[in-house]
Amino acid sequence: MIQLTSSIKDVLDKALADGTPCLLGTASKDGRPQISPKGSVTVFDEQRLCFWERSLRSSDANLKGNPHVVVYYRNPARASEFPGGRGATLRFHGTARVASDERTRERAWELTIPAEKERDPEKKGHAVIIEVELVEDLSGAVVMKRD
Repeated sequence: MIQLTSSIKDVLDKALADGTPCLLGTASKDGRPQISPKGSVTVFDEQRLCFWERSLRSSDANLKGNPHVVVYYRNPARASEFPGGRGATLRFHGTARVASDERTRERAWELTIPAEKERDPEKKGHAVIIEVELVEDLSGAVVMKRD
């Protein structure tokens, strides 16, 4: 069962300030891979992540053609804060979509860290919601999996 905890939210929210922003792995419709740093990745609710997409470049284009993504987080300095002592690396596999309703968009904006909001003061970006299907550690061991 997927249950993204407050401790996961805490380390994700601190990732940019710690100098370890999450990396978003996407692929184009024809399978060309792309990795982009995303400083605003956070827990939206117990089963979903979100981030504020402000660059509107290649990863945004990829999401529209292929919704399968992976979010990579690694910070050895915070290893003790991870659930179950699993180490300092988590990969969140899931399906992404651009928020289509204003309520979801605003909730994601509220959850976005101030440093990322400052980079899009006119809110020209949009919210991306990721339905998490699998969380694994660096060794590939399953930490959580959707039923």
